[in-house]
Amino acid sequence: MAVRRASHAGSWYSDSAKELGKQLETWLSTADLTHGPARAIIAPHAGYQYCGACSGFAYRQVSPVVVRRVFILGPSHHVRLGGCALSTATKYRTPLYDLRIDTQEDSQSETTGQFEWMNSSVDEDEHSIEMHLPSSIYKHPKLWRSNYKDSYTIVPVLVGSLTPDKEAIYGRIFSRYLADPQNLFVISSDFCHWGHRFRYTYYDRNWGEIYQSIQTLDRTGMDIIETLNPAAFTDYLKKFGNTICGRHPIGVLLQAVHSLQKSGSNGHKMSLKFLKYAQSNQCCSMSDSSVSYAAAALTFE
Repeated sequence: MAVRRASHAGSWYSDSAKELGKQLETWLSTADLTHGPARAIIAPHAGYQYCGACSGFAYRQVSPVVVRRVFILGPSHHVRLGGCALSTATKYRTPLYDLRIDTQEDSQSETTGQFEWMNSSVDEDEHSIEMHLPSSIYKHPKLWRSNYKDSYTIVPVLVGSLTPDKEAIYGRIFSRYLADPQNLFVISSDFCHWGHRFRYTYYDRNWGEIYQSIQTLDRTGMDIIETLNPAAFTDYLKKFGNTICGRHPIGVLLQAVHSLQKSGSNGHKMSLKFLKYAQSNQCCSMSDSSVSYAAAALTFE
């Protein structure tokens, strides 16, 4: 498969370049630049009507002048995967324009023996990577469309249900790329999926209404992620079972940071901050359901 089509355009987000561009520009202009330039971001991957405004706070922290390669780590929703997989496509199509995949980097990653390949149907069924493609190219629209349009590539990575040991392995692999300011890591993740349809109804009445309990649960996890401690995040997940769908991509990022800190080769202070939080619905009864969204940025000082 040479070109992966924009299989979710027209349903999860607009397939009109004009309409899509207007939406992205609005969300980006609404957000403040408070924690950048980002070396990595965490942003949601739901339909844009639900999470587009939240995502804008993460992408607002990105500097297109610096970035030359974008790694997009998205969780696998449809296939069982014990490791990570790369795309066989050479281009990803979007309603705005096509994005070039760094095939040379794919080949180098394959030599580690830790990656497999997605087939075309798996690639196009998955939304966790695709939902970030329009946003990743639209930061400062004039720059992306003209001067910098052809100066960067993407590396889509489908992340499976990794053990903590596996997260550490991939963290070490990606750490050298994270250390390079010309690389941007996009960590694709929604937060708590709450309700019977998600088979998760954790509710601590000491925290108030159900939606307030969900927010406290998410905020607890977000506070732990900000400490950049992968073991603490793993312990949090074991304790609460929070249905953060991108927990493994987040775990890989935390392990990459940990690997840089451990090696002492980076020489920079790293800081991760959450900038925005939202819920698709405020749950007040056990028959309700919602999905949470959060935006964060990692900087090197």
